[in-house]
Amino acid sequence: MSRERTLPSAARTSAAAKRSPMTAVWIAVALLVLGVVAYHARMGAVSPRIANPEVTSVPRPVVFLFGWDHWLVLHQVGTVVMMCLLIAVFAWAWTRRPAHPYLLMVLASTAIVWQDPIMNWAPYAVYNPQLWHFPEDWPLVQLSPTVEPFIVIGYSTFYFIGPFFASHRILRRLQARASAGSFVWRRPLISLALLLFVTGVIMDAVLEIFLVHTGLYIYSQVIPWGSVFAGTTFQFPLIWETALVTTVMIPAGVLCYRDDTGRSQAEKLAQRLPWFRTRPALGTFLVMAAILNVAYFAYGAGFAAIRASRLATAVACPWPYPEAKVYDPQGFYEGEGQPGPYSEGHWNGWMTAQPNGRPAVNPVKANGYCRPDSDG
Repeated sequence: MSRERTLPSAARTSAAAKRSPMTAVWIAVALLVLGVVAYHARMGAVSPRIANPEVTSVPRPVVFLFGWDHWLVLHQVGTVVMMCLLIAVFAWAWTRRPAHPYLLMVLASTAIVWQDPIMNWAPYAVYNPQLWHFPEDWPLVQLSPTVEPFIVIGYSTFYFIGPFFASHRILRRLQARASAGSFVWRRPLISLALLLFVTGVIMDAVLEIFLVHTGLYIYSQVIPWGSVFAGTTFQFPLIWETALVTTVMIPAGVLCYRDDTGRSQAEKLAQRLPWFRTRPALGTFLVMAAILNVAYFAYGAGFAAIRASRLATAVACPWPYPEAKVYDPQGFYEGEGQPGPYSEGHWNGWMTAQPNGRPAVNPVKANGYCRPDSDG
């Protein structure tokens, strides 16, 4: 009995000793990366790529929600507080349940943030240049129409934590009231996916409409049909964005659903891969990361198709960030009478179905609703 009790304790001590140096290395790497990013952090339209040389201050031709001018401070400070809490809870949970599927999904849903510049490009998501952001001309970052802000680091709360725990709780309540032969018991994954779609649509619509009205970002071009506030600064592609964004929320939630064996769907998939049978946690994380990245690409592909179709004809007028050039990759802003200068951004050739880039001639419409003399 003494031997049986001593060996596991010794094994745990050895394992902890091995983990400690590696943990320290990862913490050092993370701090180094954060230091480099913080050193190069910017605020405002700095790069000639987006800066409007005719404007030196930060005028705002529109009034944001409630006429309050400090929304950006609230958003950025709130993000820091949220991330500190998330990291603290994550670390506490990891010490109690290391490599738990929920914790691995938090990592996986945070890791897809590398795609954010692409996913700003596809749906014309233009961020406020006054946000703290990466240098505008860094590789990949330069795909963003204006800037790539730091606040997007909170991806896991939006794509996983909020939708999953809300939907999972509803599913459990439905199952508690239903019979064993009901749909929610016979098809729990489909039931969860449907709930994730509904909760995801509602959460995204409420959150994004609020954020757009506070000046955090705009959708500079949308399809008029299926959008709200179309043709104004605060336009939002309601049907298109809320539906497409669930292509990430649904797989993130379904992969974390645990069946009666106590294993999540991601763990069951990882067990089918012979390369990770001795490292199940790594296999589970990689399965999650791979599926979420593909799902996020699907989201971007949907908007890229809309972009290439030239159906997103409603532009956000007036342009709310005069210190930055008007992001007008297809000439629609100029056609509606919005004064320049204009920026066509990157990936505006064949990726936007424009082999020659932005059209050189974009005649101003007589009834253009962005004209300075327009009443609309």
